[in-house]
Amino acid sequence: MKTTFSALAEGADISINAAVARELKKEYPIFRTLPNLVYLDNAATTQKPLSVLDAERDFYMQSCANVHRAIHTIGEEATARYEKARSSMARFIGAAPKELIFTRGTTESINLVARTFGETLREGDEIILSVMEHHANMVPWQQLAERRGVVLKFIPVTDLGELDLAEYEKLVSPRTRLVAVTMVSNVLGTINPIDRIVATARSAGVPVLLDAAQAAPSMPLDVKALGADFVAFSGHKMYGPFGIGILWGSETMLDRMPPFLGGGDMISEVRLEGFSVNELPYKFEAGTPPIAQAIGLEAAAEWLSSVGLEALGEYESALARRFLDAIKDIPGLRVMGSARQRAGIVAFTLENAHAHDVAAYLDRRGIAVRAGHHCAHPLARRFGVVSSARASFGAYNLPEDADAAARALADAQEAL
Repeated sequence: MKTTFSALAEGADISINAAVARELKKEYPIFRTLPNLVYLDNAATTQKPLSVLDAERDFYMQSCANVHRAIHTIGEEATARYEKARSSMARFIGAAPKELIFTRGTTESINLVARTFGETLREGDEIILSVMEHHANMVPWQQLAERRGVVLKFIPVTDLGELDLAEYEKLVSPRTRLVAVTMVSNVLGTINPIDRIVATARSAGVPVLLDAAQAAPSMPLDVKALGADFVAFSGHKMYGPFGIGILWGSETMLDRMPPFLGGGDMISEVRLEGFSVNELPYKFEAGTPPIAQAIGLEAAAEWLSSVGLEALGEYESALARRFLDAIKDIPGLRVMGSARQRAGIVAFTLENAHAHDVAAYLDRRGIAVRAGHHCAHPLARRFGVVSSARASFGAYNLPEDADAAARALADAQEAL
């Protein structure tokens, strides 16, 4: 039986889950190649377990063919494996397979909505975003505003790093056509109160899009329970392959939207005078799809389900709290945000030291963190920083990883 994380109350001893993480770490080949690596860049991308690597490799070795129009045996096998991956991912998020569209990632998923649903909007219509959004959930809407004259409104972020929900409720108006927000901030680690955000939008008859890129690897996603109209996330952040993502949309919304890209598979018939659109979900999957990546993503979702996804998220949050407690007395160190509900993500600055220099110093100690604006320029400006370093925890991280990073930061404060 697979080792699984246990649900622990906040403040409880995490040694049980640390033992689980230690066992699970053995499933990741990179840590055999680099045994001294302390990898704390999981919000950017996670490492891949052997089961995911094997799933892709097996496809290429056993049934490498294109899908949907092949009559030959391995083509039919490829189609079956691809559609099985779709069904598995649909179960993973509580959806119907026809509502699940394979994309290249969260960015493409949001762009798809902006270029289809968005094109139905008119000048003066309003979209509500937040100041903490990743550029992937901001720039497509800014482009739409340039094309269509749509007005963008932004939910403010408090000093704690939480969304100002009172101000959000004031932003909703009869002209609001969409609310698009992140479930978990990729910078602050803030876990947003999605139930209240969705309820406010629903009461006004407004559709909701959720950026679940940071949520998918750390909390269960039940799209029907979430109550949103669109949910987007990426495979590579949830221990799966690069180049694959999911857009879930309600069947009602997807049926109304025009195709995103033109080409093979999104059509049922082409004539010189025009074309007929294919049924869902193929209507939004033009060209050769990411077949091997979808199979790898299926394996990643199975891996996450088997290790206890909700308890894993709690463990990552506990590691973040341990790290925060260890660095709180370092002179000149500032943590961005202190949300009451926080995932395993911590962004920080060190006085008189550029974040890139901090990250480079930690790298020399074998500790990998990210540095920069984390694709969130407006949020960085909100907190008055040019850039920050960010530590983010994953399933294979251990308490000693948090401790090592804290010690290295204390040394960096003196060295830089």
